[in-house]
Amino acid sequence: MALTHSEISGLFSAIVTPLTVDGSVDIAGLKRLVRHQLDAGASGVVPIGGTGEYPALSRDERKRVVAACVEEAGGKPVIPGVLSTGFQDAVEAGRDFAAAGAAAVMTVTPYYAAGTQEGMRAYFRAYRDAVDLPVMLYQIPRRTTVAVTAEGVQAMAEDGSIIGMKFSSYDMPEFIKTMKYAGEKISVLSGEEPLFATHVALGARGGVLASATIYPKIWLRIFELARAGKLNEALAEQTRIDPVVNSIFLETNPGPLKAFMAMAGMPVGGVRLPLTAPTAETTEKLQAVARHARDIALA
Repeated sequence: MALTHSEISGLFSAIVTPLTVDGSVDIAGLKRLVRHQLDAGASGVVPIGGTGEYPALSRDERKRVVAACVEEAGGKPVIPGVLSTGFQDAVEAGRDFAAAGAAAVMTVTPYYAAGTQEGMRAYFRAYRDAVDLPVMLYQIPRRTTVAVTAEGVQAMAEDGSIIGMKFSSYDMPEFIKTMKYAGEKISVLSGEEPLFATHVALGARGGVLASATIYPKIWLRIFELARAGKLNEALAEQTRIDPVVNSIFLETNPGPLKAFMAMAGMPVGGVRLPLTAPTAETTEKLQAVARHARDIALA
């Protein structure tokens, strides 16, 4: 049975793609990472998004990553990212992931050749018709330079193009408007760690967070507090992980995140070009934050 918007709630960890020393995908390491999320209480996982280096993986590697995640997840939703620039490539990816057992796909707004509002709505209508999976809209305008308006999200929700969205933006007025227009029709998930508790308090049903790839438990605690209306307590808990969040985004994700994970005792290998290992300055800051995380027993 197809995944519905009412089933998308809680933490969906945006996981990295572990690599071996020679740079190939580490399937065993990937399965351990999936198990780490689910044992902590995550509702599901989101592989091969930006955090999972979608653009740096081949089509075959993406299929293998999704299949491995599905195998390890044991029925929990696996919602892979689709970050292709063009419609046909995105359709091929969606069909590959459907065949691999994904529960849905999280498809980014078309970029490079960015469409109008009507063009993006038509894109997602056509995409949903072409791919036999529920679709979540991935909105991250700082990467794509485009964003579907709240009115557009509402229209896409009403015509069945999408069942949810990842809202990765600091535009709070637009977030509130999106919740007002579409929050009852789709599952809106926060994609911003600094705003996560606030997003949940305002109606987001959960989040897709990069730092959850290593610290899922603290984000689950924050989620439960915010959902219960205890925003101040949620924000206080969030201050414990703020140094980690600030440090892992000093350079393009997931370079610093992968380096930090090694420092925290969870090595997942390096990154693929054009990303490179963090600079010496960033590495020094990451090391200081990793020491602090150990000192306060962050988990």
